[in-house]
Amino acid sequence: VTDSVIGEGCVIKNCKIHHSVVGLRSCISEGAIIEDTLLMGADYYAETEADKKLLAENGGIPIGIGKNSHIRKAIIDKNARIGDNVKILNADNVQEAARETDGYFIKGGIVTVIKDALLPSGTVI
Repeated sequence: VTDSVIGEGCVIKNCKIHHSVVGLRSCISEGAIIEDTLLMGADYYAETEADKKLLAENGGIPIGIGKNSHIRKAIIDKNARIGDNVKILNADNVQEAARETDGYFIKGGIVTVIKDALLPSGTVI
């Protein structure tokens, strides 16, 4: 963790966080990279470790950032569920996009994942 602010109650597992704000009760899994990002956190702890395991076995995605995901210059609203190996990098430098039905939009080149959104594993933005 470098040049970042981490809120209370976060669960952060062997990941890299640089120049970011991580909100209350955020969960960030192993191998994730968070850069220049605002994570709003979560309103509640949705699952225990046992619940997360059962959820994963059934193909569900828990609240938080999944394993090996890479997020740069984004805003992640509360209770977002971001799967494993998700890339939110805006590599094509898109300035405007209204993709609310997919759980996000882009304004001024900044990707915003909306509240309670679900981005499946492997999603690339």
